[in-house]
Amino acid sequence: MQAAATFPDRDSVAEKLAALGESDQSYLKLLMENAAQDENLVEGLYRHLSLAAEARLLNSLKLERLGEWLGSNAPARLQIRLMETARSSQHAAYQAFRTGLVRSGGLERAYPKA
Repeated sequence: MQAAATFPDRDSVAEKLAALGESDQSYLKLLMENAAQDENLVEGLYRHLSLAAEARLLNSLKLERLGEWLGSNAPARLQIRLMETARSSQHAAYQAFRTGLVRSGGLERAYPKA
């Protein structure tokens, strides 16, 4: 028996994260509602950040905006995984994403200090 292809694949998620238009945001919010899709979302984020790190021109403002948007819209169950992704490299692309993620305050909202 052949394994079914995962939908959406990491490349399509990476494209949605790169564009981040209104329809892309709706698609990503819908993806985040389903806990079974968490792995696809995180893999797509890794792919997007990897492509940004390899690009000749780094658009750090766009990556910060993405981090801020994801931190503000992702459910609590994803906040730690997003931060782990942001801290997985010292490249400027990951640092810009982490800056936006921290600015959003998503991790603090998901896990408030007692």
